[in-house]
Amino acid sequence: MEMKMEEILLSSWFKLHPSVPSSHIQPPESRPGELLVAASSKTIPVIDLGRCDDPPPHDTLSLIMKASQEYGFFQVINHGVSEELMEDTLNILKEFYDMPPKEKIAESSKSPNGICKLYTSAEVYRKDAPQYWKDTLRHPCLPSGEYMEFWPQKPERYREIVGKYTEEVRKLGMKILKLVGEGLGLTADYFCGELSGSPVILAHHYPPCPQPNLTLGIPKHKDPSLVTILLQPQGIHALQILKDGQWLAVDPSPNALVVNVGLLLQIISNKRLIGAEHRVVTNANTARTSVAYFINPKDKCVIQPEISLITSTTPPLYKPISFSDFRTNFLIKGSSIEADLLYHP
Repeated sequence: MEMKMEEILLSSWFKLHPSVPSSHIQPPESRPGELLVAASSKTIPVIDLGRCDDPPPHDTLSLIMKASQEYGFFQVINHGVSEELMEDTLNILKEFYDMPPKEKIAESSKSPNGICKLYTSAEVYRKDAPQYWKDTLRHPCLPSGEYMEFWPQKPERYREIVGKYTEEVRKLGMKILKLVGEGLGLTADYFCGELSGSPVILAHHYPPCPQPNLTLGIPKHKDPSLVTILLQPQGIHALQILKDGQWLAVDPSPNALVVNVGLLLQIISNKRLIGAEHRVVTNANTARTSVAYFINPKDKCVIQPEISLITSTTPPLYKPISFSDFRTNFLIKGSSIEADLLYHP
């Protein structure tokens, strides 16, 4: 008998189980374990964007490029998105996930083609594979406002708050991409237009988990984006990046946003910049809601190493692929799509 969507949502049934169901237990090699995370004193760089115009030795561009090359991740402060707007955005998403299941589903099922939707990992990964401890709300957030008519209308002010947040975080994302373009020796508007023309927002909700050592919120992966900007709550250590074979916890800095290099930017930069593998772990006590803003290309954009970065000593490492084909293959293969795109001698 096929289950109804409101029965599939993790947030609908997690309280009914004193232990993790077998469907959500990760294989031993994927489990977070107990003590695999490095001390939080060793974490990703925090970059003050408010000092962009300061004279050397504070060189924001160099700091961003260094972090993108060594970690693939960094946090930014003084980024131009107000603390109040960030708090309002997290709160409105928490309110959304607190609504009754049928109401959440109704509010996220307005688009006829499913471009805006609420889903669980069972709808993305094979049902016979281990599932992940999260629900996700996804919808486009184009600068034109297209598709906003399909966004949730409840909770009240959802469209107003999330619309304003995505507008502000897009400005931040384009500022960062402009700096990255400059660092790579590209034109100031290289990443403008179609290459960054289809941003989407993914709001993940991770309920408390009775056995966090057996589960994952999100598996190890690289993001299928140019860059991703993450808004996460304070006081919960859930995001981890893989650095030199060790998992590092990303300690949320006050009023900071997390920026990470996506696999698309790694390809375009011909691996001068690295999309770091990362994952999300669960915890037993506190629900966590995070908001990820993915800067993505239009479907027809061809993703390949930028020709001006190719020389006789640095040949192209990746084959060209349209973003629509990349996205389709990524949903099937995840980050292992990278190996398929590599040129082999």
